[in-house]
Amino acid sequence: MKTDDLISMLAGGIAPVDRGQLAKRFSLAVALAALGSLFMVLAIFGARPDLMIAAGTPLFWWKIAFPASLAAGSLWMVIRLARPGLSPGSGRWLVGAGVLLVWLAGVYALILATPDTRAAMIFGQTWKVCAINIVLLSIPGFISIFWALRGMAPTRLRLAGASGGLLAGSLATIAYCLHCPEMEIPFWGVWYFAGMLLSTVVGALIGPRVLRW
Repeated sequence: MKTDDLISMLAGGIAPVDRGQLAKRFSLAVALAALGSLFMVLAIFGARPDLMIAAGTPLFWWKIAFPASLAAGSLWMVIRLARPGLSPGSGRWLVGAGVLLVWLAGVYALILATPDTRAAMIFGQTWKVCAINIVLLSIPGFISIFWALRGMAPTRLRLAGASGGLLAGSLATIAYCLHCPEMEIPFWGVWYFAGMLLSTVVGALIGPRVLRW
């Protein structure tokens, strides 16, 4: 066989690259993470008894908007970091903006509150278990999101792992809102953030080992 014939044969057998592979992979991962966390919330903790009443208040949706903004920002970072040589991009600014807005709103709420109610606004009734519950509910997200990352080609493994952990924690926090009775902004800014931060740290620690290729 001539060299030109060999080259033509090999070139003819190349399948077109699926440019939507990354989007499909992470869409599936996020869907599995969200459904897994939701199932765990309902199976382990149950929905709050007054969920329908709470869902009729703007404050409930602001509570969900906090982890949702971090989920959107971390998903953008994960998608970029799944490809070699890319930076986290503007997703980190969305994450930072979400945290900053909740902290500012929390401080403002504490300023307006009477001194004897401020501690209750920060600690609520569930501060001892909130962050740990969020990490527990992040397990489906860790499995699906790190599966998606392993199928790509990340090179900044610790940063990719941290972003994946934050995404898993954010999705878990959204699901946890269906159970959590806390409705004070300072509580979210401390304990929801703590849960998502713990998930981020776990992701950063396991990223170099799990995502190595």
